[in-house]
Order: sequence, then C-alpha cells, then structure tokens
Amino acid sequence: MQRILVWDLPTRLFHWLLAASFAGAWLTAESERWRDVHVVLGYTFAGLIAFRLLWGLVGSRYARFSSFVKGPAAVAAYLRSLLGGSPEHHVGHNPAGGWAVVALLALGTATALSGFMTYNDLGGHFMEELHEAAAGAMLALVLVHIAAVVLSSLLHRENLVLAMITGHKRGLLPQAIRRPRWIAGTALAAAVVAFLSAAYQGALPDVVQASAHAERSAHHPHDDDD
Repeated sequence: MQRILVWDLPTRLFHWLLAASFAGAWLTAESERWRDVHVVLGYTFAGLIAFRLLWGLVGSRYARFSSFVKGPAAVAAYLRSLLGGSPEHHVGHNPAGGWAVVALLALGTATALSGFMTYNDLGGHFMEELHEAAAGAMLALVLVHIAAVVLSSLLHRENLVLAMITGHKRGLLPQAIRRPRWIAGTALAAAVVAFLSAAYQGALPDVVQASAHAERSAHHPHDDDD
C-alpha cells in the first residue's frame, strides 16, 4: 500500500464547486436582496450536475459510474464490514458511498429543474414546494455524507477530505490512475469562472436574466404599477 493518484482534477473541482454553489444557494434562498445571486448559483449548480453526469461516463477510472455503482449485495457486505469493525478498503468510492453519489446527483437534478421551473413561473405552487423539498432532502443527505466521511476516515485511518483535495489515497501502484486530466479540469474551472464573470457583468443569456426577473416579480407583483 502506498500513496497513489485516485481522484482526477475534474472530479475534485466538481466536488468542491458543487458544495460551494449549493451552500451559497441555500444561504441566499430566503433573501430578496441576494435573489439574483441565488439564481446564478442555481445555474452554476445545474451546470456542474450536468458535467458530473457526463464525466461519470467518460472520466477516469474511479470517476465513472461503472466503478462505484454496485448491487445490493456489495452494499450489504460493506455495511456488515463496518459494523464488524474491519471495514472493506476501496480505492475509489465504497459501495454505500457510490449510491450516496447517485442520490446526490438525482436530488441535485430535481432541485435544479424544479428551481428553473419555479423561477420562470412554470408549475405553480407544486413546483415551488418540490424545489424546497428536493433542496431540503439534499441538505439532509449532505449532512449524512459528511458524517459518513468522518466515520470512514476514522475507521480506515485515512483522511478522505484531504484525499478529495490532493487526489491521493492509499492503494497498490497498479490501482492508480495514469493522469490527473489537467485539460478537462482547467476547462471546467474556466467555464465556471466565465459564467460567474458574465453574471457579474450582466451579460448572461436572456433565459438566466428572465429567471431572476421572474423571481423578483413573484415577490413584488405590484412593481409595474408604481
């Protein structure tokens, strides 16, 4: 067992950018003053989810869904190993963590789509309730994920948070990925920076501007009468 590269750069950037955009969107959800920021972060969040779905098909070994989406038997065996005090070691996501990733992506997709429809006045009150419920469920799952990471780090005696920063974990040399995918990672970071820069300068496409305007109109229905 030695220090090997497991998580490529796009996967690591996605992880932290998604966490930041979700946290920002959650904190600005109830503030009229920060409503436009909430909308922009929502679009950033949606774009990141779309990227991860694609990267789960074409990314490096441990980023692909095929490497960590396992059947019920594998999940049960891993959970039994945890309870027994001798947890199975997985270089990438463990079977339970793999399904947590799938659940987070599913809830993220539901949150983003319902948010888009709500802010563009589509679907009425039901869609607004769905947006809030999906976001709340995702927050709960994120908290469970954090607790699981802390517990797994203690049981495996391995800092999993640091691993998602550096990309390195313990494993055998043949298990390492060959390269960190610098080009894809740089492209992802550049796309996010370009989008946020355009938002700051007010140069976003009409559909994004319309979302922010629709939300402001919903909270101030009589503004046009002033």
